[in-house]
Parts: sequence; C-alpha cells; structure tokens
Amino acid sequence: MDFTNDSYLTLAAPAYGEFRDRGSKFLAYAFPISETEAVAEHLQQLRQEHLKARHYCYAYRIGLDKNNFRANDDGEPSNSAGRPILGQIDSAGLTNTLVVVVRYFGGTKLGVPGLINAYKSSTAAALDSAQIVERHLRQYYRLSFTYAHMNKLMQAINALGFTMHQQEFTDSSAQVEVSIRWREAAPALRQLKATMAGVYLEQVDELEEIVGLQIEELALK
Repeated sequence: MDFTNDSYLTLAAPAYGEFRDRGSKFLAYAFPISETEAVAEHLQQLRQEHLKARHYCYAYRIGLDKNNFRANDDGEPSNSAGRPILGQIDSAGLTNTLVVVVRYFGGTKLGVPGLINAYKSSTAAALDSAQIVERHLRQYYRLSFTYAHMNKLMQAINALGFTMHQQEFTDSSAQVEVSIRWREAAPALRQLKATMAGVYLEQVDELEEIVGLQIEELALK
C-alpha cells in the first residue's frame, strides 16, 4: 500500500445542524469515525433519541483512499437523501466522517428536488458548524515482550516517536499497543528491531526473530 500523502481532513468532534421546510425538520448529526462498525452504533442511538422521526438517512466515507463509502436513503426516493449527504462530505474534502440526517415529516411532500435541497442544506449546516482538523494515517502494532526487555523497549519506543495506547502485564510477560505515523512506520520499525536485537540497521533483514520480543502488525487507521 502506497500513500504519497498520509494526511487527511476529518471532524475533531461531533457536530450538529438543521434545516426546515414546509413543516418538515431535518436534523443533521455529523460524527468522526474510523470504522464501519461505528455507523450502526450512531444510528441506533439516534433512533432511540428520535422515536417519532420518519427517516434516518445517512452517508459516510472512510479511509485515506476514500474507497469505503455508503449513501442510504432509508425509504426516501432513490438518491434524494444519501447522495446529497455524501456530496457535502466530499465537498468539504472529508473522510472518516459519518452524517446522519433525522427527518420529522411535516405533512407536506417536498418532492425530489425539495428533498435533495433539504438533505444537502442540513448536512452543510452541520459541517459548517464542525471543527475540521488534519489527521495522519497511523500504523498500529502490538509488542509482546519479556520483562528483561522492558526498559530498553520503552526507551526505544519513546525515542522513535511511537505513541502508547494500551498496556497489559502478566506475571511473566507484557504487551503494549503502539502506533506511529504511516510514512514513518517502516524506518522506525527497522530501527526498533535493530535496537532490540543489538545489530546494525543493515543486518535487520537477516533477523528471523528477536528473542523475547514479538511484533504484530495491527490496523492502519
């Protein structure tokens, strides 16, 4: 996988906006997400909060390559809801972003042009109120090691710019989950292996294993 630029724009925090037309209310909720599992969680929460709403239309785009996306009309006429929502996400240049628009029907049909405008406008209102931030794609690793390696490993992790996320300790060994910016991951991992094995960088490719240390590549997000 080759990303020339490993940075992307997304939301710093959830945001909200709304639009009204002929009695119908369109309540737009925007969320930063990194995986599709979060979509169902947010939808369930909003359905519980808005039990009397008619529709819960949404769209999302995930990933640096932006190939993971979906637009859902939830019973509205085809392409009158999900696509306008997705269009606003794309217009803002965002990824790792979900927008759900909750519609309360006001008694008057808006027609397809009216629906497109309503879903577009409510989404735009939410994104206009959001704080947009630049993030960097990060590679995650799980490091399993014996306590004899602990001090040396922790020093190397800090020196190489890894971020610590989780730690788990047992009587005989330990595990930590770390991450580092994607474009820095390959050289940093080579240096970590060289440091822990006590060899030169040129010798890293010859290593079959590092006694007392296991490195598992996890998610890229």
